[in-house]
Amino acid sequence: MVVVSGGSAGEPPRFLFLSMPPSPHDHHGHSHSHGSEGNLKVAFFLNFGFTLIEIVGGVLTNSIAILSDALHDAGDTASLGLAWYFERVSGRGRTARHTYGYKRYRLLGGLITGLFLIIGLGWILWNAIGRLMAPEPVNAPGMTVLAVIGIIVNGAAVLRVRKGTSLSEKVVSWHLLEDTLGWGAVLIGAGIMTFWDVPIIDPILSLGISLFVLWNVGRNLRAVIKVFLQTAPESFDAGDFESQVKAIPKVESLHDVHVWSLDGESHVLTSHVVMQPDATREEILEMKRQIRALLDPRDFQHVTIDVELRGEDCLATEPATEEGG
Repeated sequence: MVVVSGGSAGEPPRFLFLSMPPSPHDHHGHSHSHGSEGNLKVAFFLNFGFTLIEIVGGVLTNSIAILSDALHDAGDTASLGLAWYFERVSGRGRTARHTYGYKRYRLLGGLITGLFLIIGLGWILWNAIGRLMAPEPVNAPGMTVLAVIGIIVNGAAVLRVRKGTSLSEKVVSWHLLEDTLGWGAVLIGAGIMTFWDVPIIDPILSLGISLFVLWNVGRNLRAVIKVFLQTAPESFDAGDFESQVKAIPKVESLHDVHVWSLDGESHVLTSHVVMQPDATREEILEMKRQIRALLDPRDFQHVTIDVELRGEDCLATEPATEEGG
């Protein structure tokens, strides 16, 4: 949208506000949402199905450890269901109250999943430490069979979700990888304990894998929190952007540059650009086009430029007030 302020005779019209036209890639985020939703849907049903298998397996092997893990996976399934739901909500269009749409709901799903995973990992670490102090015998053959099923099911979910690029999918992929590696540890431990009576192997492997996954989940949660706090995307170099804009003909300076991300993939940029007083309509529009060309349309889907001519007051700056006035 272009709002034009008519100048006096012989003076070029002034473009007070320039809003970038829709990018031809505007549907990029929408298609991403559908792909992410499908990945999380698959992960949810695989995790839900395996939880049922664990319950049956725990009863058949009379293993309280497996039944406890089934309870842990039930909580994980609930968090995956929420992530899937929020991913689905994020695909809704703009409304009068949600002018950017619902994309930030994807972050909410990733945050909840990450918190559930940290709680679950804490529970596993606590039990692993207890097992280190007092190792307990396990049903090695039954654990071997269940471990193979667990690796296949969770491994298939990992391969599906790791294709995604959203922060929610990254957090979920670490959750699923934690389960896969956990069952891999169970398989190794069960194989060793089939021949040697060393039950301490199981908690040692569990501790190592849990700490490795906890570190990576923490990194992904940090990225989610940065987006919540509207930190500029790491791929955006503010100094380089300012230098390139200043190199555009008739541009003198820019200020009030704000960059943030809606969901870690769809970014927003607003800025005030000051141009020379004799800048023409065509030069202002060319400046607008060049700024848009500096930004990848697949990432920056909302770009707004407020244009001022040198000597004009910045409308975004509050006027100074006199004391006692």
